[in-house]
Amino acid sequence: MTQISASSSTGGRSPASMLECMMLIRAYEEKTAEIQASGAAAGTCTSVGQEASAVGVVAALDGDDCILTNHRSAGHLLARGADAGRLLAEVMGRSTGYCKGKSGSLHISAKELGVLLTSTIVGGELSLATGVALSKTMLDEPGIVACFFGDGAACEGIFHESLNLASVWKLPILYVCENNQWQAYVHRKETMSGDHVSDWAKSYDMQSRTVDGNDVEAVHAAAVEAVACIRETGRPYLLETYTYRLRGHFEPDDQAYVDQDELARWRAKDPVALMRQRLAARGELSTADIAVIEERVRERIEQAARFAAESPFPAISELATDVYA
Repeated sequence: MTQISASSSTGGRSPASMLECMMLIRAYEEKTAEIQASGAAAGTCTSVGQEASAVGVVAALDGDDCILTNHRSAGHLLARGADAGRLLAEVMGRSTGYCKGKSGSLHISAKELGVLLTSTIVGGELSLATGVALSKTMLDEPGIVACFFGDGAACEGIFHESLNLASVWKLPILYVCENNQWQAYVHRKETMSGDHVSDWAKSYDMQSRTVDGNDVEAVHAAAVEAVACIRETGRPYLLETYTYRLRGHFEPDDQAYVDQDELARWRAKDPVALMRQRLAARGELSTADIAVIEERVRERIEQAARFAAESPFPAISELATDVYA
């Protein structure tokens, strides 16, 4: 395992655009929680606090690359270019959603974006990513597979089985462990003997790295390097983004089980605030520039919410469609 620090490298995506994408994800997640609290949608899992991980990694991927993700998927989808209105429509069970309102927030897929699935089975995407990458390899298709999961999934047997097979079969998979310190309502320290999931990769002869998951530029630099390594060698790579889940496991959640001092320490390292401050300090964005971005993001989310709320529910004729077994 190698530790890396912040870097100003952002590949083809500008620092300002990465900040705007993180702000969009944050606004979307907060709107989703608001809609849920109003009773207009079922409960959902947010990724507030983890925006830098999603944006930094997805910005390093190409159009031929596939994504498999978990129950905190909104950031990955939005970073990939998903329409916020269609996402909210899906969350609210409307026919204009990505899956015609049938998936809710926890099973969204957008195949046109290369986001093949969102798995609510903890670690489920790990085994499925192995199959997708094997298929790509056997069919000689371009691109790699990016698989997002949390530290909870890394503590399950499927993590070790999947990494072992990916290494033995030399599969082009970027494993991204978003180590957000929480496994539902259980703290990571209660289930892991060490601090870093990336340490386990060496057992499978796999390169790995841990990066500050609250620093989008550091995440992006590490992801660019990892992706280049996979494309060159055809072998898997494990990237651990060390971050923190700032909201509860499942909305609504009062986080009564969370150490408030720990939460306050991580709030002080908010990835969105960090990037805003950095770009202002570097003279890349003025206060007025940031205000313009904030307004643009706010309007996008309000439009998305209106679109979703005004969209129809699926027709009764859709009840038995898209059922395969």
